[in-house]
Amino acid sequence: MKLLSGNEAIARGAHEAGVKVAVAYPGTPSTEILETIIRHYPEIYAEWAANEKVAVEVGIGACLAGARTLVAMKHVGVNVAADPLLTLTYTGVNAGFVLVSADDPGMHSSQNEQDNRFYARFAQIPLLEPADSQEAKDFTKAAFEISETFDTPVLLRTTTRVSHSKSLVKEEEPVIPPTKEYRKDFGKYAVLPAHARVLHEKVEKRREELREYAETSPLNRIEWGDKRIGFITSGIAYQYVKELFPWASVLKLGLSYPLPLKLIRQFAQEVQKVIVVEELEPFLEEQILAAGIKVRGKELVPRTGELSPARLAWGLSRDEDLVRLAEEYGTRLDFPQGEEKLPVRPPVLCPGCPHRGVFYVLKKMKLVVTGDIGCYTLGGLPPLGAMDTCICMGASIGMAHGLVKADPELGGRTVAVIGDSTFFHTGLPALASLVYNRGAAVVIILDNRTTAMTGHQDHPGTGRTAKGEETPALDAAEVARVLGARYVEVVDPYDLRAVHRAVEQALHSSPAVVVARRPCVLLTRPSPRPLPYREEVCRGCGLCLELGCPALALKDRSRRKIVIDPLLCVGCGLCAQVCPFGALEGGVHGN
Repeated sequence: MKLLSGNEAIARGAHEAGVKVAVAYPGTPSTEILETIIRHYPEIYAEWAANEKVAVEVGIGACLAGARTLVAMKHVGVNVAADPLLTLTYTGVNAGFVLVSADDPGMHSSQNEQDNRFYARFAQIPLLEPADSQEAKDFTKAAFEISETFDTPVLLRTTTRVSHSKSLVKEEEPVIPPTKEYRKDFGKYAVLPAHARVLHEKVEKRREELREYAETSPLNRIEWGDKRIGFITSGIAYQYVKELFPWASVLKLGLSYPLPLKLIRQFAQEVQKVIVVEELEPFLEEQILAAGIKVRGKELVPRTGELSPARLAWGLSRDEDLVRLAEEYGTRLDFPQGEEKLPVRPPVLCPGCPHRGVFYVLKKMKLVVTGDIGCYTLGGLPPLGAMDTCICMGASIGMAHGLVKADPELGGRTVAVIGDSTFFHTGLPALASLVYNRGAAVVIILDNRTTAMTGHQDHPGTGRTAKGEETPALDAAEVARVLGARYVEVVDPYDLRAVHRAVEQALHSSPAVVVARRPCVLLTRPSPRPLPYREEVCRGCGLCLELGCPALALKDRSRRKIVIDPLLCVGCGLCAQVCPFGALEGGVHGN
């Protein structure tokens, strides 16, 4: 037995299932799946894809070639991958294909908390929801068996609490899956309209077969207890139900699409009251009600935010009959809703982050800034407050283009900011479209030589593969020139004057691209020593504090004297460049 996180257990499950190819794009909370495969299971070919759509397409090719294939991403990544996924459901697979969607209820590190169980229903593919690390491993193996038995991709959906929490896992020997060679089948794998019409009929037939399978699948089980109350639940919500009501009857759904309606009806008939407990949307509840089975659900269970035992108890405490029954077993449901709230810690760019200088300049220039997904999203928070929008990966460039097209007066003062990994993810077609359509927005690529936000994974611009092998590196500036940008300049974001000059020049030369290039400060420390500070020279103007650097703080609020934290300061010198009195000196570029 080993103590594994859900992500580590999925990687172990892939190993035990005989997976040969694993592809992913990093995104919290899914990232550690591929990282674990790379670290511990070298027999599996693993790679980071440029984005999630490409990851699925690589996976499709691999499974058609006969390799069991795992593809992993976070929930919003499935939106990017939806195009090939929703047609893969028509063609089916050769060897098993499993897509892991790691959802993020509560939005710990995401822009929305969409419930990707709906993708299984949308694509008409089976959905598996593990509730702990053991199930994460076992369900991964089961998913490959289901995939090959029913000739379908399978969606394995986890949530942050399953992905990152740890529990004991029993390891087993890997299996050797049956050999599946590539075979040409034009009618199956080429979705011309005439073929697709036939394949859609097969999808519907397969869905009915999967529904019958779900009725007796060992992934679904009833745990009988007090029959005065029954809970239907899945995923991590099962753990919360068992923690609060270990004495109740529970129908646990591991294979939660298609729903085993006969099993659910049998369960509902044998208990006096049924409550559906699920995180986020009423995915199970609505299907069960549509089948004419009386249940309660979202009128008691919160629909937004991450679920927890306390939040669940608060919601269910509104059912007086359940409260009285719980009291018989000594279970109290009087958790105050706000009791679990912790003090808020505002996120902030790291000390010495190369993005800080760019945002400082953009704020001083009073530009309209469309932003993107990454560490640099923090440039929209005070005191920098230099970013106006943030929608999804790659959206910044298209949005800047749209702003200027709708209001040409914004042409001289609109810029899009995008990270290097995100530029290669979905920024390339957006820049091509901007140039092609005679756009006038400026694009600033914040090139810190890594995918910093998810833990420094490589991408097509770093010159290294997922396994650390050397590979050709795409140069963002050269790519921008090839795509037709009229003006392209590479600047050091620690040089504020250079950044200001380059952006100003770009605004007069659009379509233009400025590449602000310097490695992430967590990978390369700019200076071994903190910046020297002469307090006697400081006039207390506070301009240095406008950078929002965590290494700077007010020492004396009345005199507005500052103090430098020597443990945080990396000597980048940005504060020295904004200090008009020379109280701060030196750094990479000095005054």
